[in-house]
Amino acid sequence: MRRINGTALVIVALVGTLGALAFPVWSYADRAGTGQANLASGTVPTRWGPLTANDRDLIVRVRLAGLWELPAGQQAAQRFQDGPVREAADHLIVGHTDLDKRARSVARDLGVELPNQPTEQQQGWLDQMSAASDQDYVKVWANLLRSAHGKIFPVIGTVRNQTRNTLVRQLASDTNQTVLDHITVLEKTGAIDFDAIANDSVAGTTASPSGPPPPVSGVAPPAAPPAEATGDIQTTSRPSPGAPGTVNTKRPEAEDPDNPGGTSPTPTP
Repeated sequence: MRRINGTALVIVALVGTLGALAFPVWSYADRAGTGQANLASGTVPTRWGPLTANDRDLIVRVRLAGLWELPAGQQAAQRFQDGPVREAADHLIVGHTDLDKRARSVARDLGVELPNQPTEQQQGWLDQMSAASDQDYVKVWANLLRSAHGKIFPVIGTVRNQTRNTLVRQLASDTNQTVLDHITVLEKTGAIDFDAIANDSVAGTTASPSGPPPPVSGVAPPAAPPAEATGDIQTTSRPSPGAPGTVNTKRPEAEDPDNPGGTSPTPTP
């Protein structure tokens, strides 16, 4: 009888231990702090699909970008009448005027409150530009803007990939196109410090390098065969239009949220 009771106690203990180990695995997806729980806790339903905290963050970021990058474009346009800096300034003014309309329209429909002033950091960047000497202005101006555009670029891609809201998805697509255009024209100024951008992007990281091994000097790698469809397949689409160094940003003009049903003309810089 004692042997039976002892065996039973061992079995009960083992079952209890296994249950304790298994329970966190079964319940982990529903616990606070997990990705799924965080996604659900910040999400509200809308007629255009669920609206997450990340969705709302992107809408606010697009608005904030316009609040400091459009004045930055105006500032450079007043200093330069032509050349690559004037071209970049033109793109900043036109692009952020357009995106601001789109962000305000989406925010209106989704009930997202927007800021009306740039952040303290963004205002600091504008102050840096204003204080820069004529000799340093282009470098300061272009690099502050290029760095900011580069940092928002992956954020846009993440939201575009994850969002289930059709309005946010379209805004992310439009923003991605405009940001790439601005990165392109800023780089055409010839003032971008790519070493500084690369070093800043990896500051604080500890992961080991990955990817293909580095090339060996004097040794040509084998030629890669083309990736092509086989068979008699008819296609009609073409690569995105635009000469090298350009981004096609032509799209129907955004609705002016202050004049629903109508549009306001894009200001000429």
